[in-house]
Amino acid sequence: MKAQRLRLTFARGDEARELSHLEIVRALEQAMRQASLPLAYSEGRRPTAQISMAAPLPVAVTSACELADVFLSQRMEPARFVAALGETLPVGLEALSGREVGLALPALQTQVRWAEYEVDVPRGSRSAQDVRRTIGELLAARTLPWEHQRETKVRRYDLRPLVLALRLETEGEGIYRLVMRLRIDQERSGRADQVVAALGLEPPLRIHRRHLYVEKTPPAVRAYRRRRARED
Repeated sequence: MKAQRLRLTFARGDEARELSHLEIVRALEQAMRQASLPLAYSEGRRPTAQISMAAPLPVAVTSACELADVFLSQRMEPARFVAALGETLPVGLEALSGREVGLALPALQTQVRWAEYEVDVPRGSRSAQDVRRTIGELLAARTLPWEHQRETKVRRYDLRPLVLALRLETEGEGIYRLVMRLRIDQERSGRADQVVAALGLEPPLRIHRRHLYVEKTPPAVRAYRRRRARED
């Protein structure tokens, strides 16, 4: 039985950057069990803990803003939940905060709209002026046909609608730091490494997700309000 829904914010550091999405989910569940937290389980022959993630984090990407909704069978203070979980999480994963959200809210993954990344790339022979010019050309383009090969399959799509914002933030010792805001939805999501490749830059040295935007108004409510506005 679901008595409470907590939204956990957690970080993934360098020590856990090679974990897959599934491995992160398993690590969270194992740590919660070790902490004796009152997890709610699905019904059926093979009950599973009711934990839902906001958006898969690619391997080798660190983050300070990962979100997971955890359903509990008994109510408890979010601060106590976070403190208990922090004692059992493996190195590289850190529980940052927690808050209660409504049990009836839509699934967390359907509420995420975009993610913001910091991306460090080698300067190479490219000047900052040239990088800014290339960024401007990408943002001005209407389409950006792209191919992504995964094992033996090739996926073709338009990368441009997935790039919501992009800028050169800083010029460090031998690196450029890009900040990019990329779309996330249930059909497709932007990848920072692909944006770097589209700019013709060298492969990233570091990719860090620093913000996930979760829509606070359910789509059904927005549609209702738009309809009422047209009627008025």
